[in-house]
Amino acid sequence: MTTGLLYDSIYLEHDTGFGHPERSDRLTAVMQFLEKQPFFEDITRISPRPAESEWIQQIHAPKYIDRAAAACRKHYAHLDVLDVAISPKSYDIALLAAGGALELGDRVMSGALDNAFGLVRPPGHHAEHEMALGFCLFNNIAILARYLQEKHGLEKILILDWDVHHGNGTQHTFEEDPSVFYVSLHQYPFYPGSGAASETGLSRGSGATLNCPMPAGSDDADYKQAFTDRILPAVNAFKPEIVLISAGFDAHAADPLAQINLTTGCYGWMTKRMMEIADRHASGRLIAMLEGGYDLNALAQCVGTHLSMLSESRP
Repeated sequence: MTTGLLYDSIYLEHDTGFGHPERSDRLTAVMQFLEKQPFFEDITRISPRPAESEWIQQIHAPKYIDRAAAACRKHYAHLDVLDVAISPKSYDIALLAAGGALELGDRVMSGALDNAFGLVRPPGHHAEHEMALGFCLFNNIAILARYLQEKHGLEKILILDWDVHHGNGTQHTFEEDPSVFYVSLHQYPFYPGSGAASETGLSRGSGATLNCPMPAGSDDADYKQAFTDRILPAVNAFKPEIVLISAGFDAHAADPLAQINLTTGCYGWMTKRMMEIADRHASGRLIAMLEGGYDLNALAQCVGTHLSMLSESRP
């Protein structure tokens, strides 16, 4: 099988300033770790392309896109809120993060890749239709989902979000859309405040959102129970044509920004469960995009575990 890794050193040039958790060292630490792993030579390296405006506009309002471009062009320090730090190159790099996701979509749909992981920044799942939020400029995974529907004709898409923070932007994008099943495990109550179990979708999308809020202190056993009791039965009933993962690794016990206590091995377990779903329903098609993860050592090990699972030989 063929596993792709999307990465380019241009992602390091999104400068969030001194002390910001979402910093370029995250990707540097991951790449330094991966390059030492025996499986790395078997991974197909993929370079990004800029996302065309028509695909960004599938998810974000034109006035927001223009505001983001102008803020970077004018050397503003932040976009919309203080936690979205930007620099002059941030807009162009955000286009490459979203466009990299589209490149992976094309490669997986063509069969050139079986599955793939996008090691990108800025992350995306907090970005709303008209607002930057939570370190995110453009919602990479949402843009990819819509692209797969419009460009490749997929009708049923799963987005599993295991970032420790609820993906408010992704949920709000698809909460009235029954064709995209959004599933999230996240610390709750916690930033950004959304993601209660009662949030199950709206109107035609009722039932197509599944939130599994986890209290602080939750561990591997709690996450595995949520998968076994709630997530896997619901996803198998949905029968997705592709599996997308908002792969934040900040639910790790070592992460400084949250209070969930997952081990590195749990990310391998969750990856394997999603691969099984992809094998059963989606011809193995799976794409994961990096979201959070702020302890450098834990992030590197978790991404390494995730990629090693994706690239293993299938039975």
